Amino acid sequence: MKIFGPLYERAMKWAAHERAPTYLTVLSFIEAIIFPVMPEVMLAPMCVAQPKRGWWFATLSLSGSMAGALVGYALGHYAFEVLKPVFAALGMLTSIESGIAVVQAKMAESPWAVFTFLVLGGFMPIPMKVFTWASGIVGVPLPQYFLSMLIGRGKRVFVLAAVIRIGGPRAEAALRRWIEPLGWIATVLVVALVAWLVWRSKFA
Repeated sequence: MKIFGPLYERAMKWAAHERAPTYLTVLSFIEAIIFPVMPEVMLAPMCVAQPKRGWWFATLSLSGSMAGALVGYALGHYAFEVLKPVFAALGMLTSIESGIAVVQAKMAESPWAVFTFLVLGGFMPIPMKVFTWASGIVGVPLPQYFLSMLIGRGKRVFVLAAVIRIGGPRAEAALRRWIEPLGWIATVLVVALVAWLVWRSKFA
């Protein structure tokens, strides 16, 4: 059953829309707060369609993500208890609480241990909102939090833009060819990581 290939084709159509940069920025913003689809899904085909504007698209995505990261942090800090039933209904509560447990453990070490963890978390195929809410709930110091989000998300979007810019048509062809298996691999990794975090929070 093919799922990610058709989604990629749909994203390519969105990427060609005249308002695609606005859609990308908004998607990046809400993904950092609650939306389940990572902005790279839209950023990649936009960079393929207009490789010379890839850096600008990456900057827009990063800007939206950073604004969303601050909102997600604030909501985690002030509204998590009130919104718990909503997250439970969306099936997100377990992953967020697992993220909280890990961030708390890092906070017990030092604020810079949290910084390192959050930067490394940017390399993982985990929705950004898990880190933004968990950081706000635990109370990660804002300087370390903001810098870690900037580095973690920034390297993802700019590396993606660079790979497509350098690879040109070959990068687009490779993306089309491997989008389905890569999508399933990423899905399996996310499920396995969430399961491990849940296990760790219960038995650590």
